[in-house]
Formats: sequence, structure tokens, C-alpha cells
Amino acid sequence: MVMAAAEEGDAAVERGPGAVYHMFVMMEDFLEKLKLLNYEEESALRSHNMRPPSRHYFALPTNPGEQFYMFCTLAAWLINKAGHPFEQPQEYDDPNATISGILSELRSFGRSVDFPPSKLKSGCGEQACYVLDCLAEEALKHTSYNWKRPIYPTEELEEEEAITEDDAELTLNKVEEEIAEEETDNEDNYIDLNVLKAQTYKSDMNESKQEEILESTIDAAEWNLEVERVLPQLKVTIRTDNKDWRVHLDQMHQHKDGIESALSETKGYHDKLHNEISRTLEKVSSREKYINNQLEHLVQEYRSAQALLSEAKEKYQQGSGGVTERTRNLSEITEELEKVKQEMEEKGSSMTDGAPLVKIKQALTKLKQEIIQMDIRIGVVEHTLLQSKLKEKSNMTRDMHATVISDTSVVGTY
Repeated sequence: MVMAAAEEGDAAVERGPGAVYHMFVMMEDFLEKLKLLNYEEESALRSHNMRPPSRHYFALPTNPGEQFYMFCTLAAWLINKAGHPFEQPQEYDDPNATISGILSELRSFGRSVDFPPSKLKSGCGEQACYVLDCLAEEALKHTSYNWKRPIYPTEELEEEEAITEDDAELTLNKVEEEIAEEETDNEDNYIDLNVLKAQTYKSDMNESKQEEILESTIDAAEWNLEVERVLPQLKVTIRTDNKDWRVHLDQMHQHKDGIESALSETKGYHDKLHNEISRTLEKVSSREKYINNQLEHLVQEYRSAQALLSEAKEKYQQGSGGVTERTRNLSEITEELEKVKQEMEEKGSSMTDGAPLVKIKQALTKLKQEIIQMDIRIGVVEHTLLQSKLKEKSNMTRDMHATVISDTSVVGTY
């Protein structure tokens, strides 16, 4: 950023001291061209609810977002006014695409663009004023606007100049009369400087003629009171016309003499300082050459030592690479060893521990109890099954006896 600002400053110096204010002139010309295009009557900014720009709106940075949006809106309106169809940009459009479209339209008009597009992102500055001014000029060309020569009212100007010259002559010729009138009319009763000089001169002459020394008989306190009373009346005012060109010319001559006197003094100081600096630089350069010659063998030794150091660093890097690889392998082997030790400890603890035997014995006793219960249940089931079989058998024999008795009774009846 500092280098860019320095380059801009150098460019402004090359173009002239007034190049910094050129964008203000372009901005004012652009506003005049907008008025010729009747942008206030047409809905160029009303549709976007924006106010007309001020005289230095695009020359000074105030609100970058608002300035960029107004710049794009006016540029699009001017391009359409110049006869090229251009879509009105929206607030959320890509700024790079919008700027590239505006610059391409500007190049199509035959205008040169010798600055990067990023200069227009702020919406203000010399580049923005240049683009808008060129587009306004192209819009005026398309509308066939003809510039007319200005008509100057020569007679009125001559009369005014004559009046101003007469006033100046009267002012210069009657300065003493006006001063005298002001002195007489002034409430403070100012004393005329010429009269005062004449009186003092006469008194000096009279005193020089006197041979004896005069002694005052007035008291010092009364004298001081009289001096304090008369002191405000001893003021002398000479009013000059600041608008007179002769006064300005005298001031210019005075300033010129002051500058020349100051330049003559400072030039000697600067020449002396330049000679001292040049001598010092020569001493420094000669001393530097002497030191380089004296320390050449030490420089060679330092270079050789630096080469050895670089070789040692390379070897160290190679060795450190092997060490890191071996350290990684060692860590992997250590992890595997820890796993094996953990498995061996688990197996040893399981072999020496009697808890599984106790659990097996408890399971066996529980199993025996369950077997006994199952035997009892089986015996009960067998007993019930036997009773049911006996009962069924008795029922069958009874039914058989009943059928036999019925058959014999039937045979007896026949």
C-alpha cells in the first residue's frame, strides 16, 4: 500500500501540482453534463430512491457501498442514453462482472482504459469520475447536443472595469484625505502621524537651541497619570485597500526579497552540508574497502566453516531420519510385547484362581437338587398314570359284564 501511494504521488508530481485536484474539475463537468441530459426530470435516480449527487460526491470517499451502487446506476443509464443497450445493475450483483461490463462498453466507444478495474470498486476517485465523464460526453454526442460559443456582455464589463479603475484611482489618490477625515470624525481623536512628526521635530530644534538644561517641576505620579490618559489618543491608523493590485505587488516583491535572502543563506548551509556528507561517504567507502581487504582471509575461513556446517546439517538430517524410523519400529515392538505380557498375566491368573472350581461345585449341587426334584415329579406322574390305567381297566370290565347280562336277558325272552 505504501509503495502504491508513493507511485501515485510520483505520478501526480510528474503530471503537475494540480493533478490531485483534477478529479474535482471532472466531477463538476460531469454534473453540468448531467444537467444538460435532464437527468433530474427523467427517472434516472427516482426509480432507485436516490438523491442527486453533490459537487464532490464521486471525488471524495464517504460511503463506498452507496457510492458504488450510484456509480453503476448512473453508468448504466448513461450507456443506455448513448444508444447501447445495457441492463440496469442490481444491488446484489457481482461487482467484478458489473465493472467489466461498464469498461467494455467504454472501450466500445473508443475510449482508453489505462487503469485496473479494481480502482472502480470503491465507487469514487479519479478513475470513477473519468468513466462517468466519458459516458456523459458520449450520451451528449448521441443526443446530438451542440455546444454554442458563450456570449459575453462586453459593454457592461467595460463599464464595470472603468468603475473599478476609477475607484482604485480615487482610493489611491485620496488616502490622505480619508485618513484626515477619519481622524477628525473618530471618537478617540487619533493624532495625525505627519503632524506629530513635525511637532517633535520643532521641539527638538528648539531644545537644541537652548543652552541651559531644563528641569521639570511636575510630580512623577501626575506625569504618569497624564501619560495613561493621553496614551489611547496617540494611536495612528493608516487604512489601506487590500484589494488594490499595487499592495499585492508590493507584498509579492517583499516575499520575493525574503525568499531570495533566505535562499542565499540556506544554499550556503546546504552546500556545506552536501560537502560534509560527500566527504563522510568517501571516508566510509574507503574504510569499507580497507576492512574488506584486511578481513578477506577471515571471510574465506567463514565461508569454509559455513560449508562444513551445511554438510554436517545434511548428515544430521539423514541420521535423524534413520533414528525416527527405528524409534517407530521400537514403539511398535513395545506395544506387541505389552499385549503378550497382558495375555500371559490373564492366563496365569485364570490357572491359579479357585473361583471356577467353586462355581463348578455349586453348579453340581444345584444339578443334583434339580435331578431329585425331577425324580419326584416322575414318580408322581407314574402313580397318576397307573391309577388312571387301573380306573380305565375297571371301567372296561364293568362295561363287559353289563353287555353280557343284557345279551342273556334277550335270549331268555325269545
